[in-house]
Parts: sequence; structure tokens; C-alpha cells
Amino acid sequence: MTVYDLFRPILFSLGPELAHSLTLKGLSLGSRLLPSSNHDDSRLAVEALGLNFSNPLGMAAGFDKNGEVPDALLKLGFGFTEIGTVTPEPQIGNPKPRVFRLIKDQALINRLGFNNNGQKQLVDRLRQRSELKNGSRRIGVIGVNLGANKESLDRILDYGAGAKVLSPYADYLVVNVSSPNTPNLRGLQSAEALSAIINQVRSSMVKEVPVLVKIAPDLKKNEIEEIAEIARTTSVNGIIVSNTTIERPKNIQDQYKNEEGGLSGNPLFEPSTRLLSQLYHLTKGQTTLIGVGGVGSAEDALKKIRSGASLVQLYTALVYKGPGLIKKIKHDLVELLERDGLQNISNAIGIDV
Repeated sequence: MTVYDLFRPILFSLGPELAHSLTLKGLSLGSRLLPSSNHDDSRLAVEALGLNFSNPLGMAAGFDKNGEVPDALLKLGFGFTEIGTVTPEPQIGNPKPRVFRLIKDQALINRLGFNNNGQKQLVDRLRQRSELKNGSRRIGVIGVNLGANKESLDRILDYGAGAKVLSPYADYLVVNVSSPNTPNLRGLQSAEALSAIINQVRSSMVKEVPVLVKIAPDLKKNEIEEIAEIARTTSVNGIIVSNTTIERPKNIQDQYKNEEGGLSGNPLFEPSTRLLSQLYHLTKGQTTLIGVGGVGSAEDALKKIRSGASLVQLYTALVYKGPGLIKKIKHDLVELLERDGLQNISNAIGIDV
């Protein structure tokens, strides 16, 4: 039994958003007390997107929407963390309740709707982070996930606005066109709209950084092929596979299974991993893929990597298993590499496709 196992009943007695808010406050207050976790096994190091990652494990977007605790997350052992989704203007999101724990399924359903404090506050935070402190710059790979305001008159311009003000402080940017909780947003995954967004983002950036697209797991065959073609023919550097699903697998059991919103966690693992394999095949392994969806163990992470992911993200599993999961996954990944006779984690990328 872990320390988190003792605290989880207390957290689960609270509403999901309150528990999340308290977790952020705890990480913020305790960040200075956390030792830096920069001693990863060299076999877990990954070079991708022109960046160096000490390990392939990242915190997915959605946890740290306003960039409150990136350094605390890196100290917990993540190789990278992704802030957001952030929109140009602050917005409160959809009406509550809007987050549901599916405990029987180790899953969550959310219909948050890009609730965040807006770009200005995030820029101020990241500017402070980028300043020299004690004679040395803070290190760690930080991505920023960009979204569009619900009431925006021109969502394509929203993504450009985010790229302009946040590119100086981000190691990479993500175009999120796949949240199911903003009306008509997923329509921006079409070839024409997505190409226009990528061009807008590229032309708006003050500093050149890698640009990735985060896609839905619910795409049709022709839509998947279109996105692969965009990856091959535009300046997209990578694809994050995938966002939450609006589908409801038949085997989920929890009482909240029919709530509207995006489903994450265990039930998302298989469909998101299948999509990952498809895109790795369609892009001929030439586009960096980040696998996310249902990762809760080293076996899950390695399956994503063997299916084509250079990097892996998680979030929902931490709700159920706690922060000790990060260290455990990294430890177990090294053992799995030894079992499979692989010299390093990069040797596993796409070998099952």
C-alpha cells in the first residue's frame, strides 16, 4: 500500500474538480521541497522534435491548464509536461457538474469546455519561469496546448494569437482541434481547416518551435488518411494520438457511463493505440507521434511506443494510482527493455507496426 492509497479515499470523498484544485495547490506549495528528478536511466532518453527528453513519459494537457505547476511535475519525474489547453481570452467552461469518476472502469468523463484563465496570465507565468534564477535557467521540456474560445468569431486566428504570445516560452506548441466539449471544434480536423490553422500558427510564431496537432480517436478512415497527408505535406512536426473519445465501449460499467463528454482512462487504451499504429504506418514513421490514452503501467507505455509513439503521456491513471506511478513506470520500463533485449527505448519505436 502506498501513501496515496491512504489519501485517495479522502480525495474521492470530494468532487473531482475540488480534489484537482487541492492537488494543484499542494504541488504548488510543495514544489520547492521536491528534489529534482534528473537521474533517469540513460536507456530511457529520447531525442524527438529536435528536443532532448530524459525519459519518454509526459503529463498530458488538461491537468495544469494555467501553468501553475510545471516544475513540480518535472520534479515528480516526468520527462516533459504540457500546459493547457489555453485560449486567447479567459473562459469559465461548461456548467457544473462536468467531471465524473468512473471508478469501476478506472476512467473519467469530462465536459469541461476549455476552462482556463487565458493567455495573458500564462504568458506572465512562463515569462517569470524563463528568467534566470540563482544564476541558472530552469530546465525541462514544456509544451503548450492551444485552443480557441467558444464564442470566437475566427477560431483560426485564435490559434495564431496563442502562437504569437506563447512561442517565446514554449519548447513546443500543440494545436488542439479535437476536444469534444467545444461545439464544432472537431470540424477543424478537416484537411482544409487544419492546413489553414497550421499556416496561421507558423506565420504568427515569434520563435520557431515544433508544432503538433492533437487529434480525436473517433476519426473515420478517410479523415485519418487526410491527417497523415497533412503531416507529410505541411510543417506539422508531430501528432498527439489521442484526445478523449465520445464513444462508449460496451464493457464499461460505472453509473456515470452515459454522461456527456470525453471519456479517458482504461477504456481509451485500445482504440487510441490502434489509431497510433495506423498513423505510424501511414506516415511511414517520418512524423513524431505522442501516444496518450489509457496509459497506466510500463506495459501500456511500451505498447504505445512499440505501436509508433516516440513519447507517451498520461493523466487519468494518476487520479487512481497517484504520483508514485511515474517512478514505477520508469523503473519497470528499464526491466522490460532488458527482457526484450532492447538497448534503449528508442529501439522499440514502431517495431510492432
